[in-house]
Amino acid sequence: ADVAAFVQPGSAVDEEAWERGQTLYGPDRRTPLYPSQISEGGASLLPDVDRPAQGWEIDLDRDGEVVGGHVARAMVRSRAQLSYEEAQEQIDQATGSETLRLLAEVGRLREMQEVSRDAVTLDTPEQQIVERPGGWALRYRAPLPVEGWNAQISILTGIFAAGLMVDAGRGMLRTLPPSPPERIKRLRRVARGLRIAWPEHLGYPDLIRSLNARIPAHAAFLAEATGLFTGAGYQVLEDGETPRPHSALATIYSHVTAPLRRLADRYVGETCLAICEDRPLPEWVRTSLPALPEVMARSASLAGRYEAECVNLVEAALLSGRIGEVFAGIVIEVDRGKPTGDVQLHDPAVLARVTGEDLDLGEELMVRLTDVSVEQRRVEFSQT
Repeated sequence: ADVAAFVQPGSAVDEEAWERGQTLYGPDRRTPLYPSQISEGGASLLPDVDRPAQGWEIDLDRDGEVVGGHVARAMVRSRAQLSYEEAQEQIDQATGSETLRLLAEVGRLREMQEVSRDAVTLDTPEQQIVERPGGWALRYRAPLPVEGWNAQISILTGIFAAGLMVDAGRGMLRTLPPSPPERIKRLRRVARGLRIAWPEHLGYPDLIRSLNARIPAHAAFLAEATGLFTGAGYQVLEDGETPRPHSALATIYSHVTAPLRRLADRYVGETCLAICEDRPLPEWVRTSLPALPEVMARSASLAGRYEAECVNLVEAALLSGRIGEVFAGIVIEVDRGKPTGDVQLHDPAVLARVTGEDLDLGEELMVRLTDVSVEQRRVEFSQT
């Protein structure tokens, strides 16, 4: 989306976007970065209407490696708006458009490129809030293959954008530092505890790709692995400064594909447009880049807390009035030296604190609900 076609730098809408930083997602509504007239109307790439956009053309060789490309302003007309389920069904049944066929082909090639870089993507089941007649429910949802392919297109664009900016020496990268060695050592101990074979010669990315999130022990390990990489941030490129990579993607990378959702993407997109048009950065971009990392860090922290508390609230509401009932679950976290940890229930799809003696990571067990507070968004269990 070409947000700059609708948002004037320094305007009231722009100033409010800087306060928000990014869109917040709740179970029944979203708090948008920009007014809905822009984010869901005029700037949204809706089907069967002409829209101003940033058109990214990225050339790949037969192995899916980038060999060239550029970005330019364009008018586009989307031909269809599909859910992931609809897209996957059309791909599986070979009834989709050439675009969907190419999405699967290019997506798989880029996944192979990811393997060759020793990058890693965690395929963990997602805890979701879903609306049901008369209320809300929780479920675990495993991503479809088409979601991974779609993500690869976004990652591809971010990698290409990062390359443009590094070559030009201006712009902003999305960074993630390498995981400290002690975290890898801890994860190896977790693997032993879950009886997951992890030979010394096998790298972490290869291990992750060998796991199946539908196996309880593997799901517990993947839940632990989400904490391996921390400290994501942004780097504003300055003359002579070495670009920092995104360690999980094992390459330089930038956020650029969601300008209606993240403030930073609008500025990265405008930077890449200026580079491809061989002109200086717009003044409003150049002067704003240094302040963006702090704004994005603050908004990311708020978004994470907000989404987590939404889930906590629904968990407490679902279990309210059921104190004393027993549920089946699996231990996905154990607090070192303490009789506490986290349990993932099979049904309902709740993640909560559990107290018990000798809790084992990956252990299947029965737990009793001991405390619920909707006001405090708290749920607690004890081992039976």
